Order: sequence, then C-alpha cells, then structure tokens
Amino acid sequence: MEDSLKCNFCGRKRNEITFLISGVNGHICNFCIEKTYSIIHRRFSAEKEKNHVEEKKTIEIKKPKEIKKFLDKYVIGQNEAKKVISVAVYNHYKRIIYSNKEENNEVENVEIEKSNILLIGNTGTGKTLLAKSISKLLKIPFTIADATALTEAGYVGEDVESILTRLLQSANYDVDSAEKGIVFIDEIDKISRKKNNPSITRDVSGEGVQQALLKILEGSIINVPPQGGRKHPDQKMIPINTENILFIAGGTFDGIENIISDRIHQFSIGFINHDKKNKNEKNFLKNITAHDLRKFGLIPELIGRFPIITHLNSLDKIMLKKILIEPKNALIKQYKKLFDLDKISINVTDEVLDIIIDKTLKLGLGARGLRSFCEKIFVDYMFNIEEINKNQILNIDKEIVIKKFNSL
Repeated sequence: MEDSLKCNFCGRKRNEITFLISGVNGHICNFCIEKTYSIIHRRFSAEKEKNHVEEKKTIEIKKPKEIKKFLDKYVIGQNEAKKVISVAVYNHYKRIIYSNKEENNEVENVEIEKSNILLIGNTGTGKTLLAKSISKLLKIPFTIADATALTEAGYVGEDVESILTRLLQSANYDVDSAEKGIVFIDEIDKISRKKNNPSITRDVSGEGVQQALLKILEGSIINVPPQGGRKHPDQKMIPINTENILFIAGGTFDGIENIISDRIHQFSIGFINHDKKNKNEKNFLKNITAHDLRKFGLIPELIGRFPIITHLNSLDKIMLKKILIEPKNALIKQYKKLFDLDKISINVTDEVLDIIIDKTLKLGLGARGLRSFCEKIFVDYMFNIEEINKNQILNIDKEIVIKKFNSL
C-alpha cells in the first residue's frame, strides 16, 4: 500500500523520494517542499528589497521652519525669499506624497497645482545657493541649466530637453528619482523678447525658447535623449514626466527697476514728484508684478508657469562681512580648513575683511566677488606652503594685504 503512494505535486513514487508528508487529501515530497521554500524565500527577499528601495526614494517632508533654519546655515540674510521658498518647497513635496492617496472627501480630492518659483535679484545675492541648499537638505537630484545656451529647436545651441538630460544624469538615470528632482534655470531674463512687441522674424534665443520651455514647465511627458545633443529619428528616448519636477528660475532682470519705477510714478503728471527723486531703489523689487515681467520681455504664458515670484535684496557691507565668516561653508572657514590640513593656523584681522568687502562692493559682483580677492591674498602663501613655519600662527593683517593689492 505504501509503495503505491506518490507526491500529488510532482508525481514521484514513494520509493523515489526521501520522505513523503501526508495531508488530509494528498501528499507532498521533500523535493517539492524544498522547491516551494526556495520560491517563497526568493519572493520574500525580492519584496523586501523592493520595499527598501521605495523607502529610500521616499522624500522626507520638512516643515517650512525646518527648511528655513537649514537655509540660514548657508545663506545670509534674504529672510523674505527664504520664507517664500521654504513654504513653496514644503507644499510642493507634500503635494507629491499625498497625490496618490485616494480620498472620498470632496475637499481631499482637490488637485493641487505645481508651484514653480521665480527668483529675481542682482548677481551674487544667493539665487543659485538657495536652490542648491534645498537640494542638499532633501537629498534629491538637482541640476543647473543656463538659459543663455538654449535656442529654439533646429538652431545652433542646446534644445530645452537638454535640461532634463542633465537632471536624469544627476539621478544616475533613475527616472523615478529624476521625476521628483529640482531644476534651477539660471539667467532666465536673458531669454526675454528682444523688443516689447512680438518679433516679425524668429527670435530663436528669446521668445522661441520661452515657447519651448512651456511644455516642460507645465507638467507633461517629454521624450529626452539620454546623452543629450540633437534628436534624430533612430535615437532611443527616455520619457520623463515633469509634473512633479520643481523648477526654480533665477535672473538679474537688469533694468526692471526702471519699469517698476515708471509704473509706480506714472500718475505724477504736471508736478515735480520729489519722492521720485528720493526713491530708495533697493525696495523697488518688492513691488514687482507680472505686468512688469511682461513689459521686460517675458511672455504671459511663461509668467503664468511661475506663480511664486520673490526677490533677493542687494548685499550691503554688513551682509558681505557675515557671508565671509558666518555660514557653514563661509570662505574664511574654507581657507582656514585648507591651511589646517597642512598643520598651519591662520588669523585674518577684521581690517583685512573690510578691505576685501570694500573692493568687492566696487566690483559689483556680490558674494561671488569675495572669492576672487581672497584668492589674491592667499595664493602666494599656498604656493610657498612648505616654507611656512608650522609652529607659528600665520597672521594676515592690513599692511600685508594693502601691499599685496598695490603690487597687482
């Protein structure tokens, strides 16, 4: 009787197997048990790995105050801009995380639109640094695109799709991660219309680029060449959904203060407006509107894709000094670290900092100008690093710096 028993799964007879386990209405052999265990174990491991990857991809939402506190470590001043960006980023990623949840409540089913950000401010005020710091906090893919290199499709220059190619590369070609990344478009003001009126001929690096950017900004599926460059029919494309990509654009918008000023004072006719003579130009950007941007040369459709508009104040002497010494990655801290790696301590006096700041203000490059003057001061010391006594503090004072700048 036992010899006639067989496995109900594989059909092996009792004499062909090691043991046979009996059930209510059937039997299973040791081979099938091992096979079943192997399948279940592999499936469980695959699910565990998948869940682990999904957990890594999940963006941890930071509250606006947490975001601003982090930005304060890297960016001095610009409190209004940091507050606006913190709220915008918080709402944007909150929207992504909760967008897939099914809710029966009518209010919960409301679709929240994406809020791209437009930063306006002079060069060196911290536009790019703000975007980089946000990316560092959230640990998401980030890329910087220069709008001046973009042209309308078919012309010499880069297509707008090259922006997404860079984002894809920064995400190591992980499409899911790239679709939740941040793109910073620098020099957005350089693609303004060359005239206030629509151009009769093609404006391939101005209005043409603005039109091409619309499809990327609004949230659609874009076919992107993986290695960049021009598209061709036989090239393999990677589809990217831009619906959840946060776009931050920055520009100096040189001359827009005059447009704002003219709008504010346009009703002062027939009398001399003394307030206009005594106007405080640094406050003009606070009053910027979509109308001013349109008059500057941005098309209404592009302005509409950037519902959040904020400005960065010009840097004064006090702010520049704080930038030199206070942030987590302050320039003076960086140079001290570089010398410390060679077991050399340096001391930079306040008078030296004032000289650097005065020269930077004259140069008009904002915080970017600080490094060029610091480099001029420290380059000779670094070149002759082996000659510096490591047991003493290297003191850099006013006389040394003045002599160095006079020799240049």
